[in-house]
Amino acid sequence: MNFLEFATWGAYLTSMGRYLGNLGMGEHIGWFYSMQGIVSIFMPALMGIVADRWIPAQRLLGLCHLLAGGFMLATAFYGQSAAGAVDFSTFFTLYALSVAFYMPTLALSNSVAYTALSSAGMDTIKDFPAIRVFGTIGFILTMWCVDLMGFQGNQNQFITSAFVSFLLFAYTFSLPNCPTAPKAQTKTFVEAFGLRAFSLFKDKRMAIFFIFSMLLGVSLQITNSYANPFLFSFGAEEIYRTSFGVEHANILISLSQVSETVCILLIPFCMRRYGIKNVMLIAMFAWVLRFGLFGLGDPGFPGVLLLLTSMVVYGVAFDFFNVSGSLFVDKNTDASIRSSAQGLFMLMTNGIGATIGTLAAQAIVNHFTHAEQIATGTVTVGNWQACWFIFAAYALVVGVTFAIIFQPKKNV
Repeated sequence: MNFLEFATWGAYLTSMGRYLGNLGMGEHIGWFYSMQGIVSIFMPALMGIVADRWIPAQRLLGLCHLLAGGFMLATAFYGQSAAGAVDFSTFFTLYALSVAFYMPTLALSNSVAYTALSSAGMDTIKDFPAIRVFGTIGFILTMWCVDLMGFQGNQNQFITSAFVSFLLFAYTFSLPNCPTAPKAQTKTFVEAFGLRAFSLFKDKRMAIFFIFSMLLGVSLQITNSYANPFLFSFGAEEIYRTSFGVEHANILISLSQVSETVCILLIPFCMRRYGIKNVMLIAMFAWVLRFGLFGLGDPGFPGVLLLLTSMVVYGVAFDFFNVSGSLFVDKNTDASIRSSAQGLFMLMTNGIGATIGTLAAQAIVNHFTHAEQIATGTVTVGNWQACWFIFAAYALVVGVTFAIIFQPKKNV
């Protein structure tokens, strides 16, 4: 289940920007990625209410994937049939509907996994991480598949995603039942949307933490959105046209996910050794390196070594903040609102922060770059270095400010 859940996402998440560029929508890439953040603000909570009250989680997981796959397939077929006359509003609406049904499945798949493990008498904290890693493997595998099959610049990446969604829909019929909660135990709308957790803003320390979570969340989707178009832009230069980084950008980018699986193992050691604030600072300054190395690197030698280093750094940047931040929330909130507080953390980072980040990044990229037609497709060329350095400078300011302002308790 976890393998298919994330394989669905990996099929297009890092390569969609190149396809949009070929459709003449390179200036709107940010809107497509921001939609994931926008629907994450409300759709997981809505589907959580449905799973709590009316439809078992494993059934709802399957229905959501059926709908997400259907709309993704419709998006691909429209993009293909409309050829050079793709209407942005139609294409975007179909894509947005697919994403709206996919994003809640990230939480639903966790609920199904936890229920299944608990029913089998297993320890979720001990046994789930080894299962969850198969999600990252699935994500990487479809990235590689799309790359090696030559789908990075066309609608077939969406068809691949839809096919995997349909596979998971079929697979959900083999999953154990997740009973709905008795009426007395179902969450209220206030609880489901995590609104009780907003009371944490009364605590200055927690308010600072959540605000900085949003500010760092701005960085989360930038390289997913623009790393592939950036690497492909080097195809406009004869010296780089046949380089590995241009022809197989997805495989190069997938090293970020490989690093992610390794770096997550370092978190318990670093938390004990350095404490929550220093671990989060390591993540923030890792984002500075992530962006800065993109600005300095290129697909040739030795520039590709800088890109490879950036991929390794991504694991630290992503995992150290998301996991340590989640642990900080867990340790500093009352048990009665702990789930809501985790939801608020996700809302601030992957919802509001990521949405603002992708739209702001779009404005910066549009200012410094432009579309250009070459033999292999449409490339976005221009001063990419300025874009990456601006992103790095932003992450640096956030990190330095966080170091000065945020003061956790001594025991966390």
